[in-house]
Amino acid sequence: MGDSLSLFEKIVRSIPGVKTPPVDIAPVEHPFESHNIHPSLPKIVLKLFDDGHYAQATLEAFKFVDKEVSRLSKLNESGFKLMMTAFAENTPPIKLNDGGSVTEKDEQKGFQFLFAGSMLAIRNPRAHDYAIRDSPDRCLDHLSLVSALLRRLESAGCKLKEAS
Repeated sequence: MGDSLSLFEKIVRSIPGVKTPPVDIAPVEHPFESHNIHPSLPKIVLKLFDDGHYAQATLEAFKFVDKEVSRLSKLNESGFKLMMTAFAENTPPIKLNDGGSVTEKDEQKGFQFLFAGSMLAIRNPRAHDYAIRDSPDRCLDHLSLVSALLRRLESAGCKLKEAS
């Protein structure tokens, strides 16, 4: 069959006025790559996303953040309470910076609220309500936030667990 196709192509190309443009197929980039989604997220997040389960992918990503903060802080808490304690303004178990200036104290407190707020506003509704439907874009927005939070932990010297 390959010889037949080659012969057919040769005949078609020999007809005056018939030109076939070269086919230039660019590789399709996965949305996780184009959105720079953090590679430490569990593989189930990618699978759920690829299967169209966007709210569940978001939930699994935020559960990962919750477990990582619990592990890194050595606190036996979860969700909002964990984040408020782990990133507390005074003697936080997870220090994002030296805390020596007003700016550094503000950053610590700001991330405390970002981590805690994401648990309340994004994780909890998906954990407690069965009817939430997210679009791929909303899920990618959530996963981008997760990625930013994880990267901030890394830049503070925290070692994240490898993707599983």
